Amino acid sequence: MTTILEQGNISIHTENIFPIIKKWLYSDHEIFLRELVSNAVDAINKLSMVARSGEYSGEVSPPEIEIKLDKEKQTLSISDTGIGMTADEVKKYINQVAFSSAEEFVTKYKNISDESIIGHFGLGFYSSFMVSSRVEIDTLSYQEGAEAVHWSCDGSTEFQISASDRTTVGTTITLTLMEEEKEYLESHRIKQLITTYCDFMPVPIKLDGEVVNKHEAPWKKSPNSLTDEDYLEFYRYLYPYQEDPLLWIHLNTDYPFVVNGILFFPKLKPDIDVTKSSIKLYSNQVFVTDNCEEVVPRFLLPLRGVIDSTDIPLNVSRSFLQADRTVRKIADYIARKVGDNLKQLHRDNLAKYIESWQDLGNFVKFGSLNDDKFKEQTKDILIFRTTAKLGDAAAKVEVQSEEGDAWAEVSSDQPATDANGFYYTNLADYLERNKEKHENRIFYATDEVTQATYIGLHKNQGIEVLFMDSFIDTHFIPSLERDYPDVKFSRVDADLDDTLLDKDKQSEIVDPATNKTRDDQVKELFEKALNKPRLNVKPQALKADDAEAAPPAMVLLPEATRRMQEMMALMQQKNMEFPEDHVLLVNTAHPLIQNLLNLSQSTIVQADGSTSPAGEMASLICNQVYDLALMAQKGFDADGMKTFVERSNKLLTRLTER
Repeated sequence: MTTILEQGNISIHTENIFPIIKKWLYSDHEIFLRELVSNAVDAINKLSMVARSGEYSGEVSPPEIEIKLDKEKQTLSISDTGIGMTADEVKKYINQVAFSSAEEFVTKYKNISDESIIGHFGLGFYSSFMVSSRVEIDTLSYQEGAEAVHWSCDGSTEFQISASDRTTVGTTITLTLMEEEKEYLESHRIKQLITTYCDFMPVPIKLDGEVVNKHEAPWKKSPNSLTDEDYLEFYRYLYPYQEDPLLWIHLNTDYPFVVNGILFFPKLKPDIDVTKSSIKLYSNQVFVTDNCEEVVPRFLLPLRGVIDSTDIPLNVSRSFLQADRTVRKIADYIARKVGDNLKQLHRDNLAKYIESWQDLGNFVKFGSLNDDKFKEQTKDILIFRTTAKLGDAAAKVEVQSEEGDAWAEVSSDQPATDANGFYYTNLADYLERNKEKHENRIFYATDEVTQATYIGLHKNQGIEVLFMDSFIDTHFIPSLERDYPDVKFSRVDADLDDTLLDKDKQSEIVDPATNKTRDDQVKELFEKALNKPRLNVKPQALKADDAEAAPPAMVLLPEATRRMQEMMALMQQKNMEFPEDHVLLVNTAHPLIQNLLNLSQSTIVQADGSTSPAGEMASLICNQVYDLALMAQKGFDADGMKTFVERSNKLLTRLTER
């Protein structure tokens, strides 16, 4: 028979705190396990501190937390080898709800250890009543002569304290689970909760005699003690079935706030949601949330990894961050640290920086668009793929030298190109290299495949083209124009520089009666055949070493017109519609156009007003030339593709007739 040593009421400031705890403080019942395990870790750390302070000379058991399930009795117990409590401490710390033993303990032993005490024992402990009809404590304090204590409460304001038969220092919390909470008697469910909330707590946690948590947090270790494989293994554990990250940054500071963590740069996909965080927030190795929007700058939300800080203010349930000045300072620190590490990578390992740029560049650009400090910090490491062959073979690479703005040569152990053999440059150097050809003008391409004809035309005439082909560049280019107000950015298919045109090939007058030139005739031929009043046909001769290698025609869309269409499409959240107002540049230097003009001039109008076969053929070819040029700008709809295929077949048939 149990002897009751004391009976009384829990000291609270409301008639019954338990409905408040259940309804308002904790939205998820499952976090009771996180709170109780956190308290057990605290107790173990406390005993370690006391032993190191010399106040306790007894045996310190190996740190361990054990969870036991008893389906028959419908109980779940959590035992620790920690500091334990006396009867007075139970009354003080358990009965007086929300009185924080952790705060008092830290104050007393703050000079003994840097180990942090996770939380507030009072309310965290009382989360157990969300799932229990009765909660019992069996505890034995480390203090000499202490007697084991049993505490019991059924969720009302009444409690009982009696003697316990516990013989080892530490504490066991036993929960008699409610009928509707029997899921927590299943081993797989408890293991899932440990993996979620307690995986990296610094104490082994046993379930059914097996250690089920990692109990080591890589982000708490020194970067020098971790290998690349350690970081990759950690990433794969956090994000299974994902591609390996590009690189990572290890955060470690204790002033003016405590922040530890590891942030990974993943490979980005065009459909990534840049507003959603995948970074896990911990407080002293206790998982808090996947939502780090308040702690991480918006432009770094696509990063992955872990941030751990005891200085981030959480509400009592740890469910929500409380935005304040410290959080903003931590966000600024993280942004600055990311920028510093990217600059260091650019300086120390340019080959890896270039290799990662396709994905890494999106972070840098997105950050530049959203944070002026980050933009200033990373402006010198902003690079673009270029058509120019910089240096000799693969022995040279562009590197910003510390002495000035000139690009320096690097030894052949740092390749000039990425894995695909592409070269990279920055804008300042591009402008300097090309100022004699086209001062304060930058030619760029956004799609290497569809714009291949235009890119080739520029390359063949020695004009360097930059690739701005990531999904963020549509938004980034206007930002560059604000940074370079004197520079004109021209997409290769917007308009052609005079250096691409053969001005020496003047169009001679072929009809003295009307003063019409050959160009006039070409223009009339295409305008009549295409019958598109808003199409601007421009006959011009393109420079080319091989006239047949140049395109017979090109569709150009003025920069301002295209950007307006892109903006409207973005606002309306739909694909850009190709405007009817565009330019068809007909290359009069191409043999096909010359032959086409000759063919049209042999046209004979029939007595019935119809066109001769030669005239019909000329019209078909004009439409075919236009559609081929249009393919580089837009895809066909179903009707357009049907017309193109039928016309192609008709042309081939006519050409093979004898």
